[in-house]
Amino acid sequence: MDQIKGKLVVSCQALENEPLHSSFIMGRMAVAAMQGGAAGIRANSVADIKEIKSQVDLPVIGIIKRRYEEADAFITSTMTEVDELMEAQPEIIAVDATFSKRVGGETLDEFYNKIREKYPNQLLMADCSTVEEMVYADKLGFDYVAPTLVGYTKQSKGLKIEDDDFAIIRETLAQITHPMIAEGNIDTPEKARRVIELGVHSVVVGSIITRPQLITKKFVDTIQNGGKHNE
Repeated sequence: MDQIKGKLVVSCQALENEPLHSSFIMGRMAVAAMQGGAAGIRANSVADIKEIKSQVDLPVIGIIKRRYEEADAFITSTMTEVDELMEAQPEIIAVDATFSKRVGGETLDEFYNKIREKYPNQLLMADCSTVEEMVYADKLGFDYVAPTLVGYTKQSKGLKIEDDDFAIIRETLAQITHPMIAEGNIDTPEKARRVIELGVHSVVVGSIITRPQLITKKFVDTIQNGGKHNE
């Protein structure tokens, strides 16, 4: 995956309740990202990945977001989603590697071993929310670790990826052997540049590039609230 080393990956996603939800639109979004210089794409769902791959010749990080009533983990959190993604053949599959509750009480170790046994050559990325989770995923053998879910889990509530000059990233890099792909609320060019300087393999940027409703909201909030964004 040298193609994305030191470079930008753009997350092209739109959920069912969002105005740009369409595989066609995500395919065109990927083209726009490629024209802007993106070296890779992160995408959600088999349909979107297949369309994106038909439009751009860039490596894809594939996920499936799916909520389960009895679980907190939601990003490619069971073998069902992994099997579905293998139909689209993304170069990397990102899975929920947090310590959050999983379907049927399955442990992360059990889930990881199932994937490796069935798809031994598939590159895997661990979407995590804490330093401890990333270090654990690294020891398990994930090809890449990522702070994607910092602030989005019970165990990471209140944490922000950029606090103390990206302390979460710096602390993790000092303890892992596999490369990190920085992702999660990296929403300015300056932040993206900084994490590359700190030594991450690549950086993923999403909403600030590909979700116009959220970009618009930042402008509106700043205009109406004297510089303060409503979350």
